[in-house]
Formats: sequence, C-alpha cells, structure tokens
Amino acid sequence: MLKAMFPGTFDPPTNGHLNLITRAAAIFEKVYVVIAVNRGKSCFFSEQERFVMMKELLAPYGNVEAVLWDRLVVEFAAEHDVKVMLRGVRALADFGYEFELAMTNKGLAPDLEIMFMPTDPKYFVLRSSAIKEIADFGGDVSSMVPPLVVKALKERHQR
Repeated sequence: MLKAMFPGTFDPPTNGHLNLITRAAAIFEKVYVVIAVNRGKSCFFSEQERFVMMKELLAPYGNVEAVLWDRLVVEFAAEHDVKVMLRGVRALADFGYEFELAMTNKGLAPDLEIMFMPTDPKYFVLRSSAIKEIADFGGDVSSMVPPLVVKALKERHQR
C-alpha cells in the first residue's frame, strides 16, 4: 500500500488544500493530512479546532485521514510507513521555500520521497494569511474556503 502525507498547519483549511488532497486521494492508497502542532508558531485557530474542521472536511474520503502531530513530520512518516511527502506549490517563491524544506527533510529521512504538486490555477492566490486578513475586515472568503471554515471565521470574529 503506497501511503502519502500532506503536512501543514491548515490555519485555516482552504479550498486549495482540499484540491490537493482530492488529487492525492486519487493517486495514493492512503493519504494522511498531518496537522502540525508547532508551539513556536502563532495560529489563528487552535490545533483542536483545525483538527475538527479537517476531520469534517475529509469525511467523504475513504482513504484520507487527519491527524495531529507535534513532532518532526519525518518521524510521522517513519512510524506510519509513509513513503511520500506531498507539498503544494503556487509560485516560484513557494518553490524556493519548499525546496529548502524538502532538502532538510530528505537529509533527516533519505528514504522519504518529497513530491511537489502545483496548485490548480483557480486556487493560485489562496494564502491562509490573506484569507484571515480579508475575514478580519469582514470580507467575503466564501470562494476561498469551505463553508464550515467561513462559519468558523465569522464566529471567531464575533467573539
């Protein structure tokens, strides 16, 4: 069984993330969406909120599973017999960052293959930071994120 993982913070999950997950689910027998718990990073949504949202979004997929992870992603790969790490890229700037990260992970886990998957052009400009900023100002993000994320963003801003 060929397993892949798609790690990230998913703060919040976007339609671009779901596009990559859908495409990966059609290629791999098992896909883990590894939600990073990074104590050094300030997230808008808590790890539990991101996990609950992602679990609900992934419910229709029979071969995709959301997991929280607070250690190195290469350790997740080793513990779950994952052979491929997927990374989404939108632009050249993304690629530079992702390439450096890939080389670091490759150094830590030489047998782990890293595959770059370009985003679908209609999700080219989706950045979680931009989505959060638009939502902060009451802008419409419904074309950028799934409805349950729109609802969560609105609820968060009403508090």
